Amino acid sequence: MTAIAESAAGQGLCSCHVCNLVSRRERVSGPAHCPRCGASLHFRKPGSVARCWALLMAAYILYVPANLLTIMETGSLFSYRKDTIISGVVELWKTGSWVIAVIVFIASITIPLLKLISLTLLLVSVQRRSRWRPRQRTRLYRLVELVGRWSMLDIYVVTLLAALVRFGAVATVKAGPGALAFGAVVVLTMLASMQFDPRLIWDPLQKERNP
Repeated sequence: MTAIAESAAGQGLCSCHVCNLVSRRERVSGPAHCPRCGASLHFRKPGSVARCWALLMAAYILYVPANLLTIMETGSLFSYRKDTIISGVVELWKTGSWVIAVIVFIASITIPLLKLISLTLLLVSVQRRSRWRPRQRTRLYRLVELVGRWSMLDIYVVTLLAALVRFGAVATVKAGPGALAFGAVVVLTMLASMQFDPRLIWDPLQKERNP
């Protein structure tokens, strides 16, 4: 039995992108719909690579102002300061909060950048129809999906501080323009990972085994 016949798509089986129900969809012209939720069925997400690239490029563009613009403004009767993500990490380190500084650095700078690089690697490998380590690339995609939500750590901190600090003229905390850019980067990378179809990783391998 050939490899493509052993695959779900080779047997006409298709997973719904909305409710994940696996049903049969023959390779014929005309639309097919999920018998449970009525969504359109596709063997592969239509235009997933193009949409993923568009979201990823927007995230790359916003990553720069997200790290350079002010993410949080704090003021009191005696001082007023504006902090970017990097200056906030440096300040935490100087005040002895090393653990928190490391956590913020990893979650707010390293993880978003690694997500962008990982998605770029996946997209390039899919477009080049690479057969390099498909299992590892699939695991990389699952990891990108898993850690995506933790990149919002800085936004959570700013939101909590702004909600907790209610001393009026004594102290104020508010989000800066960098928070909006940073939140946009996180959301865009999450949407990009949702648009990517990991089944495309395996297509060149199946067609190679079934010439």
